[in-house]
Amino acid sequence: MLNALFQWVAHLFAAWDWWYVIGFIGQLIFGGRFALQWIVSEKKKESVIPIHFWYMSLTGSVILLVYGMHRDDPVFIFAYLFNSIVYVRNMMFIHKKKPLETNSLVIK
Repeated sequence: MLNALFQWVAHLFAAWDWWYVIGFIGQLIFGGRFALQWIVSEKKKESVIPIHFWYMSLTGSVILLVYGMHRDDPVFIFAYLFNSIVYVRNMMFIHKKKPLETNSLVIK
């Protein structure tokens, strides 16, 4: 079992290229938005979705869309193409309602 794991890791790094790095960066940004939301909510002691959640969603989504297009993967393309529209629209609603400084990461 352990030998199979080592072989898989060796195979992964043998096939490594910059597109994997781009994909992992996109996934870290996209997944990191939940850590951000959790930290902000814990500090405020209520469920909060900061504006930066939406920026991280859009950034990670666009990076993963580009990665999926490079890989020619219709699942990635379909998943990340349409959700970017929702993120942009949410940011438009937020900016229309409140100035940016009230949505910042600064917890008072």
